[in-house]
Amino acid sequence: AVLESHYAPGGAAHGYSVSNKHVNDGEGGTFTFDTGPSFFSGLNSDIPAKASNPLRSLLDVIGETVDCIPYTTFGLKFPEGDFVHSPKFGLPNGVIDQVSGNKAVDQWNKLMKSMEPLAKAVDAMPTLAIRADAGVALTAGMFLPNFAGLNPLENLKLTKPFSKIINGAGVKDTFIQNWLDVLCFCLSGVPSDGTIPAEMAMMMGEFYDEDAIMDCPVGGAQSIVDALVRGIEKNGGQVILKSHVDEICIEDGQAVGVRLKKNPDRMIRAKKGVISNLSIWDLMNSGIVDTDQFPESFVKERKETPSCPSFMHIHVGFQMSKEELSKLQAHYIYMDDWERSVTEEENCALISIPSVHDETLAPTNHGVLHIYTPATERFDRWENVQRNTPEYNQLKEERSAFLWGVLEKVIPDIRQRAVHYQVGTPLTHQRFLNRHRGTYGPAIYAGEASFPFPNTPIKNLLVCGDSCFPGIGVPAVSGSGMIAANSVSLDSIGRQLDVLQKLKAQ
Repeated sequence: AVLESHYAPGGAAHGYSVSNKHVNDGEGGTFTFDTGPSFFSGLNSDIPAKASNPLRSLLDVIGETVDCIPYTTFGLKFPEGDFVHSPKFGLPNGVIDQVSGNKAVDQWNKLMKSMEPLAKAVDAMPTLAIRADAGVALTAGMFLPNFAGLNPLENLKLTKPFSKIINGAGVKDTFIQNWLDVLCFCLSGVPSDGTIPAEMAMMMGEFYDEDAIMDCPVGGAQSIVDALVRGIEKNGGQVILKSHVDEICIEDGQAVGVRLKKNPDRMIRAKKGVISNLSIWDLMNSGIVDTDQFPESFVKERKETPSCPSFMHIHVGFQMSKEELSKLQAHYIYMDDWERSVTEEENCALISIPSVHDETLAPTNHGVLHIYTPATERFDRWENVQRNTPEYNQLKEERSAFLWGVLEKVIPDIRQRAVHYQVGTPLTHQRFLNRHRGTYGPAIYAGEASFPFPNTPIKNLLVCGDSCFPGIGVPAVSGSGMIAANSVSLDSIGRQLDVLQKLKAQ
């Protein structure tokens, strides 16, 4: 059973709807928003799956599909000008050529060439095959022959900083360096000097393979969550909403069940184990588990896991004809000043306008969008502010001004077109996502530390989520959840091997 604290499953990936009775001359209508994730690829069931895509692997295992609208471009608004990103980004006449010329194109090609063995190494071991127990010898062992033709020295680069790969390929062009910092930051919450090449090897293929496409899930990100819930239910599980876990129960050194906030006198006993998807900070600091049961060194290390800042967020329902929407891109990445780091406040913003592709998300002649500052909003200015006070509302207005300004660079009259908007703050994310200081995710730098596996010193207690797996959000949650599920007990090995045999046969 999955015990979900909130009224809807999906966490940061769930969707929500807002009705507005005033649109379309009083006929009314509903706006459907994605709460968070917006870039997806590899989900379209009409396209062969990549073993390196954990979310697609999960969907295939449970036999569920998500209807997607494919597309290949998104917008870039940079100090150098406005551009359209596509798989031809680094080819002659592509964005790099337009900005920096053919010498930079040559540097990009050398980088992409140097990424090929790394991509092969990532593909050689599917996340589906990984376990955190002795059974990994069987499940991962069947894929070891894939490494026979690979250079072991290249494989060692997968956990080093990606900046070393960039430098090793001879990339000197500042525009390419800046762009790769943005890509790394969006993917992992840290620039290229902190991101591992294993993450980038997957992402570069998703963006720059000749046939690369991105996926717009019909109905929004909620349709992905719905597919996962269907998979749980048809396999005999259940998702129980509004069931906040107040305590993970430990007896004789092992996790035996949980108690809910709404019924603390009753323990729900676990048949095999407990998997927590709380962030590692919240697991160690919230009181949900007795940390005295853990070695002191483990608790100290986990509490000291570095975290990214939080983020500001605006959701907007707005008036716009279908013809006007068709002239926009579904996504934009904005950078204000390359002289400032991508990690600095009010310098980078991401915009998602899914209504460009999916007309089901808003009433006729309307659209939805969300814009956010990824991992740059400091929590300090918010932690002593009370929600729903004049001080809070004033701070929301001040800290969202940058985002409105960025939106106006894409839709100049967006404030006049808006019929509904909501501003999210670090306190919003802390409250609704049960997220330590509203953090965007972990800030574990490659070469300085590594992500932990799902095991804990407590028997039958495992963890998952993006604080224990590389990446931010959906990819990390999918990958870590898969490994944790595989590792609950050794009796899952047989079924896992059956799934892996089918994967190998594809």
